Amino acid sequence: MLYDPASKASLYSQEADKYFTPASNTKIFTLYTATQFLGDSLPLLHYQVIGDSLFFWGTGNPIFLHPHLPQNDQILRLLAQHEGPLFYASHNFRDEHFGPGWAWDDYNYAFQAEKSSFPIHGNVVRFSRDSLQVANSMAVSPTRFREQLRRNPLFYEKSPYFRRQAIDNGFEHNLLALNDTSYQIEKPFKSSPRLIAQLLGDTLHRPVELSEISPEALDQGKTLYLPFPDTLYQLLMKDSDNFIAEQLLLMCADRQLGFIQTTPLIEKAKAQLFAEAPDELLWYDGSGLTRYNMFTPRTVVYVLEKLLDELGSQWLYSVFPGGGEAGTISNWYGTTEQPYVYAKTGTLRNKHCLSGYLLTDSGRTLIFSFMHNNFPTGSEPMKKEMEKVLLWIKQEL
Repeated sequence: MLYDPASKASLYSQEADKYFTPASNTKIFTLYTATQFLGDSLPLLHYQVIGDSLFFWGTGNPIFLHPHLPQNDQILRLLAQHEGPLFYASHNFRDEHFGPGWAWDDYNYAFQAEKSSFPIHGNVVRFSRDSLQVANSMAVSPTRFREQLRRNPLFYEKSPYFRRQAIDNGFEHNLLALNDTSYQIEKPFKSSPRLIAQLLGDTLHRPVELSEISPEALDQGKTLYLPFPDTLYQLLMKDSDNFIAEQLLLMCADRQLGFIQTTPLIEKAKAQLFAEAPDELLWYDGSGLTRYNMFTPRTVVYVLEKLLDELGSQWLYSVFPGGGEAGTISNWYGTTEQPYVYAKTGTLRNKHCLSGYLLTDSGRTLIFSFMHNNFPTGSEPMKKEMEKVLLWIKQEL
């Protein structure tokens, strides 16, 4: 679908009323939901002092010790400065660690890190080595996982390779002791309340216990807040970060529902934010990892118009990937002067979508949604043909 928001007219439509698997075009819906439900501040942590003990529980915020996000020391200062016992509570997490319909065998890949109420280190382990370091050295972060790392001589991959066990946090690799290859590899860890408490204890250098107090007793909690960093939305849209997408919806649930669970939050968003969508949203996660999601191109255009009307082009172009410039379309849809396309990709095997904004030479801003499903090839032929079409629209309209 090609749409002109200035005249409110559809310029071209082909099967725009049909349902397609959107893949990461789902993040367009997550972006709008987060901007409406979270506003301009992020909840960092809930806490309550009972006697001499500090009880705290998560908000779904992914920032804490995340290596790719600006850090804020409010959580560390609160916990470190409390002189009494520390107790981590997980009572508000009512979700599953994976979304419905996620591929079970992707558990080993960083693009499918587990969801949690209190993410730490981005819920991944980082294995790295600089080739200039002394032989036999490997950095593991968080360091707690070093003792669970083993070499498996049956791995015959030529490049550095790491794998986690499916049911626990045992990690294996294929590297020889004198290997001089540099690498940086991330693998998700299997999250649990006990592990979160242990990782926090490692960071604070003091014990953190699990709370056994009744959730009803934690009803006078206070909340730490942080001004919303645009870095979070840039990771969501430009890097298409699945973990950030899921945690944004969990934060929305925390604020809107008082507990952390994706499904009821999506139902609330559908009723309050997308009630006027052209077609019903078949929507099940924040990232688009599940193939259960199905949207129509005209509904995607509808949400893109809401974003443009309410947030403005300048901000949107700062967080959407720019053609030939940034994010997942850095090698496509650009000119030597500046991007003429700001759009979100969505790719699963045999699925590729591209939806966003197109700037024409005549000064118009148009909205489009391309959705391709069930093709037997890779996505390269689709991208080449889309680039031809979008460039023609830029020049002729």
